[in-house]
Amino acid sequence: MLQKIFAWELWPFYIIYTPLGFVWLWYAIKAKAFWFFSPVNPTLEFAGFEGESKKEMYDQLPAEYFPATFYISPDKKPNEILYSIYALGFSYPFIVKPEIGMQGLMFRIIENEKQLLAYHQYMPYNYMVQQFVDLPLEFSVFYVRYPGKRKGSVTGFILKDYLAVTGDGKSTLLELIKHDKRAKHREHEMKQKHAANLYNIIKAREKYYLSLAGNHNRGARFINCKKEIDENLSRVFDEISLRSGSFFYGRFDIKCSSIENLKRGKDVMVLEFNGAGSEPNHIYDCGMKYFTALKEIAQHWKHMFAIGHINSKKGVAYWNFSKGFVYLQKAKTYFKKLKHFDEHFEMNIPSLENTIASSPEFKKENVLELHFAEEL
Repeated sequence: MLQKIFAWELWPFYIIYTPLGFVWLWYAIKAKAFWFFSPVNPTLEFAGFEGESKKEMYDQLPAEYFPATFYISPDKKPNEILYSIYALGFSYPFIVKPEIGMQGLMFRIIENEKQLLAYHQYMPYNYMVQQFVDLPLEFSVFYVRYPGKRKGSVTGFILKDYLAVTGDGKSTLLELIKHDKRAKHREHEMKQKHAANLYNIIKAREKYYLSLAGNHNRGARFINCKKEIDENLSRVFDEISLRSGSFFYGRFDIKCSSIENLKRGKDVMVLEFNGAGSEPNHIYDCGMKYFTALKEIAQHWKHMFAIGHINSKKGVAYWNFSKGFVYLQKAKTYFKKLKHFDEHFEMNIPSLENTIASSPEFKKENVLELHFAEEL
C-alpha cells in the first residue's frame, strides 16, 4: 500500500494529470478551442487522441515498415477466416487485437486454430490479425515534427521489458506472481489470464512471460534510452513521418533487432503509431521525480499546441467542444465494454472451445474445400 502511495507511477491517470489542468486550459484559451490538439495529425480522426482506427494509421505507413495485417468483422464466417489465414500465408503464432483499441485490451497471441476461433466467437468488435514480429526488442519512440519542416526530433526513447517472472524450481507460478514487485499489483488479472498454469512449478531460471503487451498499465517496465537519441535515430523517423505525410506528433511503438540497426533503418517494424493521446512514456520507470514528469508532459503539450496552431492556419479546423465531447463519450463507452470483455475472455475459453469442437462449420476439411474451389 505504501509503495502505491509514494510511487507516483502507480497512481491513477487522472490523479497524475490533475495538476496540469491549468496548462490545458491555457492552451485551450490561446487556441480558442478546448480541443486545441485536434488539427495536430490531420489524417487521423481526432488527431489520434483516442478511439481512432488502427487501420487508418496502417493505411498511411510505408508498407515495408509494418507487419502483414488484415481485418476481420465479427460477422465473418469461421471458414472464411481460416481460409484467409491459409490464403495469405499466415503462420502461427500471430497477433490479434481490436481495430480500435488501447492499453493492450483484447491483445492476444494466437498459437493455433482453436484459439483463433475462440477469440473470434467471443470478440464482438472488428479486429485485426497481424503477423507476429519475431524481433527481440520492442521500443517506444516519441517523435515531433513541425509542419513545413523536413526534420523533426525524437523527444523520448525507451526499451520495453515485458512483465515476466523467473522460476526458481520450487515456487508455483502463483507464488512467483505474489512475490514479484510488478506482478503482485496485477494478481487478480494474472489469476484469470494464467489460470491453467497457476499451480505449476516454474523451472529454475526459466522466464515465464505474464504479458507480451508493451504497455505500462499492463505491467511492462520501461528502460530509458535517452542517451541513444541522435541524428541517425531522428533521420529514420523523419523518413517514416514524411512518407506518411501527416504524422507530426506522437509515439511509434516498434520492434527491431538492435539499437544499432534501428539507427540504420534496418529490421524496423512499426507496431503502432499513437497520436495526440500519446503519453511521453519515457517519464516512467526511470527514477524521474513527479514534478519533473509533469514538466515533461507540459513541454509535449506545448509542441502539440504549436503544431495544431500551424495546421489550423493551413485550413485544418479545430473540433468544437460538443463534437469532441460526444466522440469521447462514445469512445469511453466502447472501451469500458472492451475492458469487460478483456477481463473475462480467459474465463470463457472452455465453453467456447466446446462449442467449436461440436460445430461442423469449424472442420478443417471445409476450409480446404473453399481453397480448392478458389483454385478451380
